[in-house]
Amino acid sequence: MMGDFYNMGWGGGFGFGFGWIFMLLFWGLIVWVIIYLVKNSSSNGCCGGKHDDKNGQSGKAALDILKERYAKGELSKEDFDKMKNDLQ
Repeated sequence: MMGDFYNMGWGGGFGFGFGWIFMLLFWGLIVWVIIYLVKNSSSNGCCGGKHDDKNGQSGKAALDILKERYAKGELSKEDFDKMKNDLQ
């Protein structure tokens, strides 16, 4: 009697045999959404990402960086003046 139930196709639970394909697509979609969210949360977003100014440069202007390097002693006075003139 139990064999008749399975032979009629009601007990196997595999449908047309394509269930594993849909399950694979479903889990693939879930993994893709997670990867997409992780990658976009670390880009230039509203929270925690670096923000670009209108010229596409992030952070400080080149002259500000040059002044910091001079203040730290990384550049001599001559190098600072030369680079400053190049920027202006």
